[in-house]
Amino acid sequence: MSARRLFLAALALAALALAGPARAQGDTRGPVLLVVGDSISAGYGLAPGTGWVDLLAARLASEHSRYRVVNASITGDTTAGGRARLAALLAQHRPAIVVIELGGNDGLRGGPLGAMRDNLEAMIATARKAGAKPVLVGMRLPPNYGPAYVRGFDGTYADVAASTRTPLVPFLFAGFGEKDEMFQPDRIHPGPAAQAPMLDNVWPVLKPLLAGS
Repeated sequence: MSARRLFLAALALAALALAGPARAQGDTRGPVLLVVGDSISAGYGLAPGTGWVDLLAARLASEHSRYRVVNASITGDTTAGGRARLAALLAQHRPAIVVIELGGNDGLRGGPLGAMRDNLEAMIATARKAGAKPVLVGMRLPPNYGPAYVRGFDGTYADVAASTRTPLVPFLFAGFGEKDEMFQPDRIHPGPAAQAPMLDNVWPVLKPLLAGS
């Protein structure tokens, strides 16, 4: 093997290592539905197997779907982190559908919205180039970040979805986002009772893509 090929192989291995652990639910055959998210999809603070992504895998199994779910979500991840590791995840899992649930940590850290938009658009383009259908999951910020930033953050998801013609879940916490009892004590991470409502928010947007794959 040439020095150049050795170098490229080493880069590929390093990218896979940086991608972090990805958990697969269900059979190892059939098309893959890849979820790339942050702590909300990683099931932070929840008992193993009880997060909304786990419930998604269970629903697919109950409907005898051929899809298997790979959860590549990492607590604390941002759109920049997701963008950096997506190519390796696509090469490893070859998904038919990619659910992108990122941006919350960008907003909580007061990150530049232009960079967030660029990262989401790049992830969508990368997923499509690999032959996958992207789905974008929206989030909102609490009002204490200032009205201009909150409006800009909220609108970023709709703008990206419109400009890239990507199916959008407008707000993952729709229907319970104002209910303190649905969250863990930190008031950031949804508790056990919120997991099924989150799946119900995603499902109407996701289901047509399942049928078309």
